[in-house]
Amino acid sequence: MAELVVRDVHKAFGPVRALAGVSLTVPAGSLAAVLGPSGCGKTTLLRCIAGFERVDSGEILVGGRVVTSVAPHRRRVAVVPQEAALFPHLSVFENVAYGLSRAERRSGRVETVLSLVGLAGYEARMPHQLSGGQQHRVAVARALAPRPPLVLLDEPFGSLDAALRADIRRDVREALRADGATAVLVTHDQGEALSMADEVAVMRSGQIIQCGPPEAVYSAPADPWVASFIGEAVLLPAVVTDGLARTVLGDLPLASAPVRKAEDAVSGEAGMVLLRPEQLEIMPAKATDRIRATVSRVDFHGHDALLSLRLADGTTVAARVLGPAGAVVGGEVSVRVRGAARPL
Repeated sequence: MAELVVRDVHKAFGPVRALAGVSLTVPAGSLAAVLGPSGCGKTTLLRCIAGFERVDSGEILVGGRVVTSVAPHRRRVAVVPQEAALFPHLSVFENVAYGLSRAERRSGRVETVLSLVGLAGYEARMPHQLSGGQQHRVAVARALAPRPPLVLLDEPFGSLDAALRADIRRDVREALRADGATAVLVTHDQGEALSMADEVAVMRSGQIIQCGPPEAVYSAPADPWVASFIGEAVLLPAVVTDGLARTVLGDLPLASAPVRKAEDAVSGEAGMVLLRPEQLEIMPAKATDRIRATVSRVDFHGHDALLSLRLADGTTVAARVLGPAGAVVGGEVSVRVRGAARPL
């Protein structure tokens, strides 16, 4: 296990600034997900950590050792690429053992890491005899085999179907934890980042906008952009009065906020608050209901549905409900908010 520290790293490709002062600390034995849209710099950051790209300025330390100018093969950093990239002419055992000494091959390390990724007994198989998901598991086992201080995963599950991706990322997370590996996962998939990582670093335009535990990034985003990028967000204009946010959905209690935001929430001042769709409860509309809405869209996802609702003043909000909840496009419902709003 080794702590990763990235300090004020800059990287440009001609006039394009890929990284603009990125700093990140990943404690030993934990997994950090670097999350962001395409072109935000997350893959460039991974390549700089691996040594495939030379940084323009800044510092990278692995296990307390400065590796900023160290050649990639001397950093002892393992990389799991987007494609499994197995050697087609080598067996599973030989792929995983590639780069290990004879003593390490005889020590049972190959069998141990294959067991960690759920492929015990697959040693004699050839890559073409494996499914896509199994090939990715072998790639992770190969990365873990030499006990590297740091494992980097570059969107390794993007080519897999949704159900298989969920199974594999859970098993890979358990394998990393069981082996005590420090890891960085680069992804554009919010669900993947939130479900796998101990820490989530959200990137935009070459900078880390927010970094923290998944629950904190989801429930207390740094700004409206992060709120909208991490799951669905209901962003409402609000006026703070006597500790309440006055909105089109009524007067809502304010959740605890960072000191700066709490100070900004001066009584009578206009601002913006965040709700998550699961906080909006819908019921059959009654003539006496104060807040009513028209259902403009129903996106059914099996276990739940996301409803797009149009309020009387034209404001559109989203509500997440279990199942279709009997809502139909064009129908009227009553809306009630559960919990508190968070100032942004």
